[in-house]
Amino acid sequence: MSHLVTTRSTAVPAAPSGPRRPEGEPGGRGRLVEVVIPAYNEERVLAASVRRLHAYLSDTFPYLWRITVADNASTDATWRVAEELAAELPRVRAVHLDEKGRGRALRRVWSGSDADVVAYMDVDLSTDLDAFLPLVAPLISGHSDLAIGSRLSRGSAVVRGPRREVISRCYNLLLRTAMAARFSDAQCGFKAGRTEIVQALLPAVEDQEWFFDTELLLLAERTGLRIHEVPVDWVDDPDSRVDVWRTALDDLRGMARVGRRMLTGGFGAPVAGRSGARDRGAGPSRAGGELPAGMRRQLPVFAVIGLVSTVAQLVLFVLLRLVMGPLMANALSLVATTVANTAANRRFTFGVTGSHRALRHQIEGGLTFLLGLGLSTGGLALLHATVAAPSRWVEVAAMVAANAVATLARFLLMRAWIFHPRRLRGPRRPDAAERADAAPVQAGAAPAQGGAATEEAGR
Repeated sequence: MSHLVTTRSTAVPAAPSGPRRPEGEPGGRGRLVEVVIPAYNEERVLAASVRRLHAYLSDTFPYLWRITVADNASTDATWRVAEELAAELPRVRAVHLDEKGRGRALRRVWSGSDADVVAYMDVDLSTDLDAFLPLVAPLISGHSDLAIGSRLSRGSAVVRGPRREVISRCYNLLLRTAMAARFSDAQCGFKAGRTEIVQALLPAVEDQEWFFDTELLLLAERTGLRIHEVPVDWVDDPDSRVDVWRTALDDLRGMARVGRRMLTGGFGAPVAGRSGARDRGAGPSRAGGELPAGMRRQLPVFAVIGLVSTVAQLVLFVLLRLVMGPLMANALSLVATTVANTAANRRFTFGVTGSHRALRHQIEGGLTFLLGLGLSTGGLALLHATVAAPSRWVEVAAMVAANAVATLARFLLMRAWIFHPRRLRGPRRPDAAERADAAPVQAGAAPAQGGAATEEAGR
């Protein structure tokens, strides 16, 4: 059998092109797992990483496996190295794409795979490979639909610099508070899924780059699928090609786009072949149906408004920092965005229109502003107390983390206090039947009392 399989295309093929699937063994050991390694300009580390992974799987992995190197438009010798590896090593193939994007590379391979389980790893193999079998075992058994490695769960061991640590924690905290995500680590490059599940979700995933797997996970939760998390040991690669700031902005745009799709009811995917209580067809997730009345509609609206407000506040903060200190810049940027945020949530999240009680709502919203101010100011003060001269991006990251916590508290306060239905209704207007029951026997008294009641209710 030939081990060199190369293609050069950006279109998704109708059928997989690759090595013929090996014959399986009884007892489930014949299940095939395909591991994709996306690579962009990785000529220096690709060969060593693929050989290391190949040796590890050959020696320890109990299931059938295949490694696919997905070169997505590299401009160095990555594609030549990938071809050489495919020619040299059994169960290795290489696929070339003419456009960049990790999501595009994974979509290209996963959509045409004939494996039972598809997975991917970052090319630097930062994650300890001993976590790979615990990652895919629940998928092979049918216990779970997707599986992710988590650097933020209990039991994980992580070695990385403070910049990536802060950004990662802020991003995942924002996902949990703004998008109601329940998984702990969206960015770890160590994920897997049952192939039929992944292929059913892929048409509904729009992103082609770094937000691709986050969107896939959000879609899986929205569809009611089970996501298994594995604590991992992870060591940062100092030679990473990731542009942190561009990736962060792309992630924020991706969250805003997914939030809009949630608002319009267009974020879902029909997934067949599920079993048990999870087999409920397409549509919102099981957890969505268990939310309190109204929250299922309110959460995505609040998330989008909160995301826009956060970006606006960060822009204002950076601009004000040019002329003033961090604490004053934080306070002024929060004041400006809180007024707009309260007004937007009043109108769009909780459906309150008109000027009635608008001033009171703004004053009460100002109290929630004090909560956000306290958290973000405390976070900045703690940062400056522990770091002598933090850079501007570290200040911004600390603010994002504090604001994410304040955002969740703000939503709960708005729902349970400021815009609680009982407070919004005020004195209830009696209906016609109640007025008739309460009317006195005297014929002349009824109209006057009914009018008084109407006037009182109007006040």
